[in-house]
Amino acid sequence: MTIQFDTIIRNGDLIDGTGAPRRSADVAIRDGEIVAIGDLRDARAVTDIDATGLAVAPGFIDTHTHDDFLVFQSPEMLPKVTQGVTTIIAGNCGISLFPLVTDTIPPAPLDILRGGYRFESVQAYRDTFAASPAAVNVAVLVGQSTLRARHVGQLGEAASDAEIERMREDVEAALRQGAIGVSTGTFYPPSAAAPEDEIVRMCEPMRRLGGVLVSHMRDESDRVRESIDETARIGKALGVSTVISHHKLVGKQNHGRSRETLAQVNALAQTMPLCMDCYPYAASSTMLRPERVDQCDRILITWSATHPDVAGRYLEEIAESWGRTRREVAESLVPGGAVYFIMDEGDVRDILAYPGTMVGSDGIPSDETPHPRLWGTFPRVLGLYSRDLGLFPLERAVHKMTGLAALRFGLERRGELRVGHVADITVFDPATIQDRATFDDPVQPSVGVTHVLVAGEATLRDGAPTGNRPGRFVGSTLVKSDAVKVPTTPRNVVRAAMQ
Repeated sequence: MTIQFDTIIRNGDLIDGTGAPRRSADVAIRDGEIVAIGDLRDARAVTDIDATGLAVAPGFIDTHTHDDFLVFQSPEMLPKVTQGVTTIIAGNCGISLFPLVTDTIPPAPLDILRGGYRFESVQAYRDTFAASPAAVNVAVLVGQSTLRARHVGQLGEAASDAEIERMREDVEAALRQGAIGVSTGTFYPPSAAAPEDEIVRMCEPMRRLGGVLVSHMRDESDRVRESIDETARIGKALGVSTVISHHKLVGKQNHGRSRETLAQVNALAQTMPLCMDCYPYAASSTMLRPERVDQCDRILITWSATHPDVAGRYLEEIAESWGRTRREVAESLVPGGAVYFIMDEGDVRDILAYPGTMVGSDGIPSDETPHPRLWGTFPRVLGLYSRDLGLFPLERAVHKMTGLAALRFGLERRGELRVGHVADITVFDPATIQDRATFDDPVQPSVGVTHVLVAGEATLRDGAPTGNRPGRFVGSTLVKSDAVKVPTTPRNVVRAAMQ
């Protein structure tokens, strides 16, 4: 019998990413695409993968990452590949590696992307990735805080008309070179002074060119409802799909308000394309901000420039050993990063269960002691929240991390298992998949993911990384096709960016 396919995944339970019930089916791959689904017992392939007793799903899409430089620094992308992730969306929270070139340390939180501000444009980043790809696909947003750091002379003030115009030009160039949208980060110091009108004017090209607006809102605490409304107004003014980043309620006084905010988001979503992402933990992680100390019981230091030795220690324990208050210690550790135990588990479950919630890890790979979400997000949703707690069926869990994400971000031919789609596929064991990373031991691969394929090429085989790096730069159908221009970056720029 003639060999017909490159790979056939046989005897698996197909979970196609749409939310539909699983079914038994084989999946055939040729030239990086899915070319047949069904009973393929009589077909032959170069490679057979036996998925008996396993789930076969679209590759997971991490909708919220800060892996912008990790794809070059550690292109095998083990924190993601071992979770079954095949595509990441970078440039979140207003922080992107472009279009900023600097040898100095940028203002926090831009400093979480350590070692990477070498890209003068999306095209330079894109060409560098093409020359040295990673094990995952990459889609990128251009960040508001990066644009402000590049153009605004006084970050504590609103931008001038001339500064807004220069940021607007950068947004247009980014969209034309393949960025899928803009991320804002008005929670953070570099962008906190930006009024709503400045953001709308900066993002004006999106009215014509499309894309996705992704917002780390101004406030996830007492003024969370006002922040949701502002995010929605900006998205409506631009006429684009809008995503609320890592929706949560912080501070004990706000615990339990998720039903209130979800009802608000649901009402707004009837009038515009609005959704959110979420990570499955009741602790957040970001730059160390002493003013947040009183909002939570525990704080884990992830890194400190002034006292590197305290990474991995709890602020409370440091304060006791130093004989100082928590606030005083936090102030002495800046600049740094921290995990804040500041959320309510009930809110986390409500937000995860909301039909419009996608899954995003929001991990920070540069932290010396990272939040466990970097290594454990997707198996935790599938294992703890779906299988063990029964928060939602497995098919719905997979939809949140595949088909829903592809739809909301316009990732063409991804997110579903269907003929003609790119063969980004994850095979896992529903009975054993589980996160192993913890707050005290966060760099631990999850278990239960057996095979991962990107464009038909294995990045994980029988649970072991292959070292293959078939990742591609991914655009969005939500950006008008005539907007994306692909000028070639000179080779010397690519080489300089990699040095």
